[in-house]
Parts: sequence; C-alpha cells; structure tokens
Amino acid sequence: MTSSTSTSNRLPVGPLVAPVDNPDPPRRQEYSGQFVTLTPIDPAADTPELYAASHGDPVRELLWTYMTAGPFADQQAMQHWLEQCQTSTDPLFFTVTDRGAGKRVGIVSFLNIAPTQRRVELGNIWYAPAAQRTAVNTESIYLMLCEAFDHLHYRRVEWKCDSHNARSRAAALRLGFQFEGIFRQHMIVRGRNRDTAWFAMTDGDWPRVKGNLERWLYSGEEGLSLTELNRI
Repeated sequence: MTSSTSTSNRLPVGPLVAPVDNPDPPRRQEYSGQFVTLTPIDPAADTPELYAASHGDPVRELLWTYMTAGPFADQQAMQHWLEQCQTSTDPLFFTVTDRGAGKRVGIVSFLNIAPTQRRVELGNIWYAPAAQRTAVNTESIYLMLCEAFDHLHYRRVEWKCDSHNARSRAAALRLGFQFEGIFRQHMIVRGRNRDTAWFAMTDGDWPRVKGNLERWLYSGEEGLSLTELNRI
C-alpha cells in the first residue's frame, strides 16, 4: 500500500520561512538622514507649517486629490485631523522635515502593519510642491525601508495608490518597487470608485535597491537616474 505521505500524493507548497522571535511593528521614533528628518506627529508644532505647505492656492491643494482627507477649511480643522493621526498606531504617521530648508514639508506613514507576517505598507504620503522632485521623498522612503528590512527584518513592503495617480505610480517604480497589478473596484474614496495599483518590494529585492538608493542619494555622481538604476 502506498503511504499517504509519499511524494506522489503531495501538492506543491511554498518554501519554509525561518521564524523571527517576537516580531515588532515599526518604531514611533525620530528617523534622521542627510536631507530629511521623520518625527512622530506633533499637532501643535506641525500644523502651521504643514497647513501653509499644503493650502493657499490650487497647485498646493491638488496634492490632496488622491488622499482620503483634506484640503481643510482652516488650520484648526487640519490640527484636529493631525491630532487623530497622532494617536493612531496603524497608520503610524510621521512629519517630514526638510533639513536644508528647516521646514516641515509633508507626511508619511507605515500602515497595514502585519508584524507576524513581516509585512508593511508605506502610504498616506504627501509633500509640499517645493519639496517634490528633490531628495526629500527618496530619503524619506529610504529611511522607512531601512526600518522595515534592516531593523525589523520584514519580508515585504507594499506601495498602493489610485490607478489614476500617475505620479505615485512613477515614484513607486523609481524607488525600486515592482508593479503587481490592478485591484479593480478596490475602494470607494470620496464617493468615487478607486481601482488600486499595487506595488511591492521584498527582502530579496532590498540589497540591490538599497545600493541604488544610497548611490543616488549620497555618491555625488551627476546625471544619475534612479529610475534607470532600479529598472528590472
């Protein structure tokens, strides 16, 4: 009689994953780089500069188009929202300060935090127009990826955005995430349908991507294209 455990009666399964003792969520702390500092939300201190960076004219207020909140009627309304962000653990929000300008220029967060699965998403990301297309976003994401892969030893970091958000989709590819597809009718945001574009990076991708990010950020080489460096 053939054993029920014979290889001929087995279905294919994935490889075993080495366990990690007591996997942790991302830390609520300051993360400091050469160009930016990420600090836990402080509504009283952060609101004036963040409001000014994201309100006052149509160009600045466009950055809220694909967000679930904002723009806000006034500083008080934004501070109330930031107070909710401050107490949240998932998403875990941080204020982005441009160290060169000495100004708060945006917000980032870890969300959909799954320590036991060693997986996290980066999202709720926005920057003042003046900080866009600078090292601010690149180093902010670099610091968050270092936390996820190097400190927490996560296996996967995700990036998701509205499928219409061409800038976010291009940023994901530039930063080294790989496109995984469109989730149709994934969400209803502001009463409208959202098809969601999914991107991800794994711990196997990270050494190569980390090297490319550090080269682009810190080598001083002129004319480097991070998109080309990270192109698969």
